Amino acid sequence: MPTPADGAAYWLRWEVFVCGALIAVPTALAAALLPRLRRSVPPLRATDLWVPCWSRLHPAWLLGYRAFALAAAAALLGRNIASHALTVFFFYTQWTFLLVTIYFALATAISAHGCWVYSKKASRKADESHGFLNVDVENRDLSGERKRDEVDKVKSYYEEIANEKRAAFWGRCMQIIYQASAGATMLTDVTFWGLLVPFFYRDKFGLALVTDGMHSLNFVFLLIDTLLNNMPFPWYRIAFFVFWSCSYVTFQWVLHASQALSWWPYPFLDLASSGAPLWYVLLSSQFSLNTILRLCKILTATLIWCRYLGMAIAHVPGFTLYWLVVKGKRAYFPRLFPRAYVRTSN
Repeated sequence: MPTPADGAAYWLRWEVFVCGALIAVPTALAAALLPRLRRSVPPLRATDLWVPCWSRLHPAWLLGYRAFALAAAAALLGRNIASHALTVFFFYTQWTFLLVTIYFALATAISAHGCWVYSKKASRKADESHGFLNVDVENRDLSGERKRDEVDKVKSYYEEIANEKRAAFWGRCMQIIYQASAGATMLTDVTFWGLLVPFFYRDKFGLALVTDGMHSLNFVFLLIDTLLNNMPFPWYRIAFFVFWSCSYVTFQWVLHASQALSWWPYPFLDLASSGAPLWYVLLSSQFSLNTILRLCKILTATLIWCRYLGMAIAHVPGFTLYWLVVKGKRAYFPRLFPRAYVRTSN
């Protein structure tokens, strides 16, 4: 059977062209539909990136959390690189964790800038409110209703600054990375804890502390950030999730075409396999790479096709899962916390 070392004999197989089309077509469709779908969504505002969704929560708390998550993620990723060098990035899981780390690095920087902007605006607002209240107290006593009105005026800086300007280039990049990493994290974590640990890692659980931690903390970090931030989560940005997964496959192809790597991190990526087009169909549909790998090892040949068909029907894509988390937050938090929760973005 031809291998990448055989050069043209390997890369001219029919499976290469079929799999290449299965990767290129979703990428091209996503790129073509992206501009049209983007116009139907309200523009991202700069304050959406760093103002919390809680009225009494100072933006510095969100900044502090993001800085903590960045330090923890960088430490965990650094430890894994120190143990296995850069070969860890042959795997999709490490690509996902790197993306999460990049998100928190960018989010920390933007939150720091936002806190600086907020401090100036809050200072001016406090001075104006203090002067107004002093004059008012000297002339008459405020009723209970008037007092509540003045408190609301002091808190209304969220609404007043929210419409000042749209997010700049780095702000849009931050949201794109946020949504792409959310989808990839859901895929890898649900697969790991829902399928691999019960069926494959049951006897080995706890031996790979760093790996197990990466499949937990990435989701925890993003979920806490989601519960604190006020960023929208438009559906059309699933296109960037498609770009991310296709970039990983392209990366693997380039490594093997240049003979820089002689083994496949995931056997189904091997284009010499007659079933490779099926795997690439599943990949282009954003189903987990690790799921395919492990299920192939634990299922019989007779059940593989039925199991993968069931997986394709039963498993909701990772991006949709996280989209539902954000949608649930924005739908139920205003009802549960009507005075505390503030929604300033569409």
